[in-house]
Amino acid sequence: MSTDDRAGKSDHLTHLDSAGDARMVDVTAKPVSAREARATGFVEVSPKVVELLRGEGVPKGDALSVARIAGIMGAKKTPDLIPLCHPIAISGVKVALRVEDEGVAIAATVKTADRTGVEMEALTAVAVAGLTVIDMVKAVDPAAVLTGIQVETKTGGVSGDWSRAG
Repeated sequence: MSTDDRAGKSDHLTHLDSAGDARMVDVTAKPVSAREARATGFVEVSPKVVELLRGEGVPKGDALSVARIAGIMGAKKTPDLIPLCHPIAISGVKVALRVEDEGVAIAATVKTADRTGVEMEALTAVAVAGLTVIDMVKAVDPAAVLTGIQVETKTGGVSGDWSRAG
């Protein structure tokens, strides 16, 4: 698979200058446009945790509500966590968590009207929500695993729309 196929646009690493040094991409000349990204992930947990999440809850409290808020906060803090991410005006974040038979499915959708996309914000939202689920359930299941964090779709910007589904 070529870089064009994977990333949807470029055949070089944009965060490296001509000398190979890391840099923040200059987006000054890019037009402001509506942009959206959706990312997903999954927290694998024990059957006991699934039972608790579907019933009386885990010992620390409402794990899904806490994880939802943590995911939203994570999206807002992305440029503080990922060194070369631009601070952008996020206009909306939705984090959804669904208990399934093997664990918790997480999806985050982030929106902006800015000069660069929100893929990293969506990924960060999923990661922080997933880590929060693990923190909330670790007393019952210390083997919980966060897996499969990936961008599913992105819309807007000069490079246009992209979808993992094709």
